This record gives sequence, C-alpha cells and structure tokens, in this order.
Amino acid sequence: MTAILGAIGRPVLEALAAVGRVGLFTAQVLGHILRPPYYLREFGLALLQIGWLSLPVVGLTAIFTGGALALQIYAGGARFNAESVVPSIVAIGMTRELGPVLGGLMVAARVASSIAAEIGTMKVTEQIDALVTLSTNPLKYLAVPRVVAATIAMPVLVAVGDAIGIMGGWLVGIMRLDFNSATYLKNTADFLEVWDVGSGLVKGAVFGFIVALMGCYHGMNSARGAQGVGRATKSAVVSASVLILASNYVLTEIFFTS
Repeated sequence: MTAILGAIGRPVLEALAAVGRVGLFTAQVLGHILRPPYYLREFGLALLQIGWLSLPVVGLTAIFTGGALALQIYAGGARFNAESVVPSIVAIGMTRELGPVLGGLMVAARVASSIAAEIGTMKVTEQIDALVTLSTNPLKYLAVPRVVAATIAMPVLVAVGDAIGIMGGWLVGIMRLDFNSATYLKNTADFLEVWDVGSGLVKGAVFGFIVALMGCYHGMNSARGAQGVGRATKSAVVSASVLILASNYVLTEIFFTS
C-alpha cells in the first residue's frame, strides 16, 4: 500500500512543484515589468521577431482555416436548408475561437521554441552568467522584453488573422459556393458584434503572454548540453500549447457564459 501511494503521490508532488516554480517565475517577470531599467532595443527586436515575422504563418493558417470552415458549415447547413448561415458562423467562429487559438498555437510553435532555444543556448554557453557578472539582471534583460512584446504583438496578429480568415471564407463562398459577394459581406457585418472581435483580442494578449513566458521559463531552466536545450525547446512548445487550450476554455467560460 505504501508503494502504491508513493507511486501516486510522487508525480502529484512533482506537478505541484512545477506549478509553483512557474508561478514564482511569473510573479518575478510581472514584478520587473514596471521597474527600470528598460531595454528598448531588446523590446524592439522581440517585437520584430514575434510580431512581424509571424505574420506569414498566421496569415496562411487563417486563410485556409476560413475557407475550410466555410465549406464545412455549408455542407452541414445544407442538411437543414440553412446554407445562409455560412457568413455569420465563419465570422463568429474565426473571431471568437479559431483566429486566436490557431494563431496562438502557430506562434507557440514558432516563438516559444525559438525563445527557449536561444535562452537555453545562452545558459549553456555561460552568457547568462556573463550578464550577472556585468550587473545585468537576466530576467529583466531577456524575459521582460520578450513577454511584453508578445503580449502586445499577439492581439495584432489575431486581428490580422481574423480579417484574413473571414476573407478566406468569403473567397470560398463566392467562388466555390455561389454566394453573392454583397450579400455575403452584409450577413457578415450584420451578425458580427464588437465583443466577438474584442474577446478574441483579449485572448490573443493572454496567449502571447503565455507563449513568451513558457519560452523564457524553459530556456532559463534548461539543463546543460545540447540535449538539455532540446528538451527545453520541446517542453516550451508543449506547455505553451496546453496552457493556450486550457486558458481558452476558461476565458470562453468567463466571456460567453451568462
């Protein structure tokens, strides 16, 4: 019985310890955001890497998702003679859920892995120790600019992805499903509300924070050697993706459950 309880309790305690370490790291990052010094050059580079260079992958994901969503909704609605709902459901589905979630997952794959590999390599090559020697706080210099940049850039990426995704549904609607262009756009505008878009932007900010935070956390806690950096990179992507999906449910419950 003791062995069974030990086998159950050990992973539970390890999971709780991991949650505690992430919580402390998050509190430290938040505590440093409003305190000088501010590394604007690092912030600008992070904004470029996370925001601008992520636009192609987010845009491609959004346009194909919007097109596929239109096809699926049309096929399902045809069973009930409800094909006219395609524009409104594509718009609501992209802005509320698919735009922020798929955008967040794609950015997690691209950015969290990059941040974890970069910071993990810096740790392995003792560059972080050199920062400490130069009286520079590694958390302030490496983590804070990336977290702030991702939190700001992600809602912009989500907004662009929403627009491209709706455009993808519109293109499929008029070219493949024989919708009238003006009618399609009118139905989209009539049924789309401000909070549908706003909720997705809030989700984007949360997802951006999670992506950068997980990349920095796993990079700074990377083990020595190439294998340690590889494990940190993998853990950053997995943890960021899982947290995005979990937080998406929580935010949806808060925003849309009366």
